[in-house]
Amino acid sequence: MPFLTQSCRPVRSVIRRAATSFLAGMLLFPLSAQAERIFVSNEKDNTISVIDGESLEVVETIDVGRRPRAMVLGPDGNELFVAVGDDEAIDMIDLETLKVVRSQSSGEDPEVIRVDPKRPYIYVSNEDDNIVSVLDYEQRTRVTEIPVGIEPEGLGISPDGKWLIATSETSSMVHIIDLETMEALYHRLVGARPRHVEFTDNGAEAWVSSEIGATVSIIDMQDTYDIKHTIRFDVPGVPRETVQAVGVALTSDGRYGFVALGPSNRVAVIDQQTYEVIDYLLVGQRVWHLALNADESRLYTTNGVSGDVTVIEVDGFEAIRSVPVGRFPWGVVVEP
Repeated sequence: MPFLTQSCRPVRSVIRRAATSFLAGMLLFPLSAQAERIFVSNEKDNTISVIDGESLEVVETIDVGRRPRAMVLGPDGNELFVAVGDDEAIDMIDLETLKVVRSQSSGEDPEVIRVDPKRPYIYVSNEDDNIVSVLDYEQRTRVTEIPVGIEPEGLGISPDGKWLIATSETSSMVHIIDLETMEALYHRLVGARPRHVEFTDNGAEAWVSSEIGATVSIIDMQDTYDIKHTIRFDVPGVPRETVQAVGVALTSDGRYGFVALGPSNRVAVIDQQTYEVIDYLLVGQRVWHLALNADESRLYTTNGVSGDVTVIEVDGFEAIRSVPVGRFPWGVVVEP
């Protein structure tokens, strides 16, 4: 046995070195970055840019309907749903072929869409009609319409599928909708021109951004359904009127919140627990929407005026790359 143990030492050393090299390579090229694809809607080009997460280059361009904006992944991960505003439809892209395979009427001027986690429903903010449309994407029918305030835009759905929140730009309100009854039960005033709604991972809070108000309102979704805190943004050296809160992304571990601040060309980094602003990150021109990747190691931003996507490493809050896409990129979705 002693000679066997001794003779195995060189082999073990080789295996150990190989394992170390392999792990080092994994750290340099994480699996999530290699596998993921980033989809970006280009509002003026009527296209979706597909960015490879490893090379950080556009590898495909998908033709869709006119004026694509919000996008969501289908529940099985095989399709991407795209709101095409000027066609008044939802285009559905097969993620294997990267082709539009079907389209469903959405009502007038669809802007933001969300998918129900329990039922085959798409919720659509119809800005011109002051309603939220409920569509069945399996039966390709309209289920119902929910009246809301003037110029609805942002939509957010709770993780358990119980609540939908719709924002009304002109009314400066949010409408908290019970998805069992399809009725708005609570109405709350927020900052001027509310744009986006994002629930925390545990569903306890909803974060609502207000573009002109330059605020994020934190809504208690457990007890009172009232605003429990308001975050205000003031970027040093940047004109106040350019600080416009739009897209929001929240890490699932409850650590960080990220808010796109429009023409200020900044993304605010926020402590989710204290609501304190930690930092402002410089990105492209007129940053609009944001998306975290699956392991939340990266944040991707769409920059409308500069026509690019900024890639941010969450650990260290560092912008590492600018990726040119189409004209006026609006929405961004990351496929694991």
